[in-house]
Amino acid sequence: MEGAGHRRAAVVTGAASGIGRAIAERLADDGLDVLAVDLDPVPDGPGVGYAADLTTREGNRGAIDEALERFARLDVIVANAGVQHVAPISEFPEDHWEAMIALLLTSPFLLARYGWEALGAAGDGRFVAIASAHALAASPFKSAYVAAKHGVLGLVKTLALEGAERGILATAVCPGFVRTPLVEAQLADQAKARGIPEERVLEDVILEPHAVKRLLEPEEVAGTVSFLVGPGGRGFTGVPVTMDLGWTAH
Repeated sequence: MEGAGHRRAAVVTGAASGIGRAIAERLADDGLDVLAVDLDPVPDGPGVGYAADLTTREGNRGAIDEALERFARLDVIVANAGVQHVAPISEFPEDHWEAMIALLLTSPFLLARYGWEALGAAGDGRFVAIASAHALAASPFKSAYVAAKHGVLGLVKTLALEGAERGILATAVCPGFVRTPLVEAQLADQAKARGIPEERVLEDVILEPHAVKRLLEPEEVAGTVSFLVGPGGRGFTGVPVTMDLGWTAH
């Protein structure tokens, strides 16, 4: 690392599409240097694209090292990369469980571990995990996802306590269902698991827990992240920042 640059720098994972792309675009628009990390980054995507397998230690360490090499500092980590699998517990594939825990829970831990010194050196470091309303509530047929997101919230609470004296703030953004490829890809699996027609899944399953019957947009989540990593977010740490359209009010 040659020396601290003047612009704040961020790592955003899962940045090729959906929520991650919207966050990377928003932070770049806010004036941050952004390393947009994904398994297959989009060539014309926001920020600087970087390919990494975040189910591995090497992939997570590589992302942090690349950001520091390119930007000479690291102020923000947004752990967003995600995947979903819908199946009853008696049929849930063990390989899917292990891969999902690796990406959804272990990757945020590794990003924090490898980026911790740099976030502390920034003096106002921010760690944001894109969790889910599933960090606060459960749904059937999503054992790995729900377990991982509950774990992410626990991780964020721990990071907040450890980071307080170093000026590092950690939060978990917990949206309800967002209009993303990840949600759209669930429709057929949800229909199979529940024995209902696929065209009924959006209304009867996806939107059922929302008090306000609509999907969130990726840009809404990106706006919340922008707030949390900016000056207005200095009062938030160790907490879920819930934007679930009334889901967990039930």
